[in-house]
Amino acid sequence: MLKEAYAQRPLVSVVLATFNEADHVRRCMDSLLAQDTPHFDIEILAVDGGSTDSTREYLNEIAAKHPRVRVVFNQKRRAPFAFNIGIREARGQYLCIFGSHTIYKKDYISVCLQELIDKSASGCGGRVLTEPSSDNLQAHLVAYAMAHAFGSSGRSFRTQPEGFAGAVNYMILKRDALIEAGGYSEVLLRNQDNDLNQKLRANGHRLFCTWKTQCTYHPKETIRGLFRYGYRNGFWNVVSLKENSTSMGLHHFVPFFFVVFLFASFLLSAAELLSPNSSFRFLAFSFPALLILHLGAGMLAALQVLVRKRFVGALCLPVVFAGFHFAYGLGTLVAFATGAKVPTTSPSSPSTVHEVRPARESTGVLASESRQEKSF
Repeated sequence: MLKEAYAQRPLVSVVLATFNEADHVRRCMDSLLAQDTPHFDIEILAVDGGSTDSTREYLNEIAAKHPRVRVVFNQKRRAPFAFNIGIREARGQYLCIFGSHTIYKKDYISVCLQELIDKSASGCGGRVLTEPSSDNLQAHLVAYAMAHAFGSSGRSFRTQPEGFAGAVNYMILKRDALIEAGGYSEVLLRNQDNDLNQKLRANGHRLFCTWKTQCTYHPKETIRGLFRYGYRNGFWNVVSLKENSTSMGLHHFVPFFFVVFLFASFLLSAAELLSPNSSFRFLAFSFPALLILHLGAGMLAALQVLVRKRFVGALCLPVVFAGFHFAYGLGTLVAFATGAKVPTTSPSSPSTVHEVRPARESTGVLASESRQEKSF
């Protein structure tokens, strides 16, 4: 039992990155403040990137009412900087790296902490359920597309089974393991969790996903937002591959191969149709055949959602799946074609383009570890 494992109550620090999260942060914070803490204490560090909506005002109000909540400013705005700031500011021997689009069951932290100890793991997260952000059709389609294995793969944190895993989201982590891994790469504005998970595994740490508790994630509520999310993730997969190739798996590039085959089959079909004397006229059907195959697989997935959720709108999912996979794969294709050059933005300067720095120049928690080791 956790109570027997410690003579004193350990402190768990929750690090919550926020930026213009007015539509989500209230429910998220309510779920964190309602956490059961039978044998430990918690502090909540809301690391805000200079929100321009009502997020910052709300966080300041909550911090004034609850001594457990602190608001910290993230001048560089982006998520990995927020996480590293939170790690440096946190006082707990365990840290939770959480997202503000997510609502956590009241026993989430206590169960994950207990499972971490019982399984001799260094990190543990609960089951992640993906639910619509609102009641409109698009929000349902986005959530169901992301929650299904056909949409986001069977190795996604949204679809993963219970047990030890290569990657787990919304984890409670041992502080020492997190610092040993160097914290979060500040080169990676996306996929920084994949990078960290790989570094933890490389250091011999085990990660566990438990289904004894759960949290609910609310994704974008428009299909356009889903496609933009897919494109950006696909692009950053190549950046991540350059930064830390071992953090990426083949399943991250399946949409890329889909797009490549789609373009190739289109050119092949067009060439056969335009050729006056071809002995391989059947190849003209390669493009529509690939589309029909994908839409057919998407329809099977849609019928599963229809039965499970009793949602007739699920019949629109094949088109959503196809668009999402195309956007995702296109992002990867563009990244390969451009050498994975990404825009660099800051709150005070316009976007510029630069070459992604090599791994040896990555910055993270350990950049200041030698100066701040005693304060961790």
